Amino acid sequence: MTVTKPQEAKSLTYPKKTIERATRALRCSPFQMPLFATMGRQSVDMGAIASTKGANLQYTRRPLSELAAENALMWLIQVGVLRREVDGQGITDSFRLTPLGHQIIEQWQAQGQVVPPPTWRDRIYNALSRWLRIF
Repeated sequence: MTVTKPQEAKSLTYPKKTIERATRALRCSPFQMPLFATMGRQSVDMGAIASTKGANLQYTRRPLSELAAENALMWLIQVGVLRREVDGQGITDSFRLTPLGHQIIEQWQAQGQVVPPPTWRDRIYNALSRWLRIF
């Protein structure tokens, strides 16, 4: 009987600009570390993120409407840190971290368990990126 060792998972490498844009988008988002930590382990339903429930679970800084939460989550999908869950029926309203999202969140967790606050420069670049789809 032949025994083979499982190969170690290789960490994906991303271009520096991709990581910077994703990090900036996460820092500027209305979401907090408990949400990203949960998304690292399991998918999170929109119902748990929006409204007062998200604020009570410390997923958001303040209660968000479902539309505001959806817009912020969609931007994080576009920059590559989140993905929508899919089941046998199609796309769901649940979200998870991508490998890029895992890398950034794990790094932040190792440094202190919080999402670093954005600088004014981060806010300006993130707004321009969302509006013009650049950077």
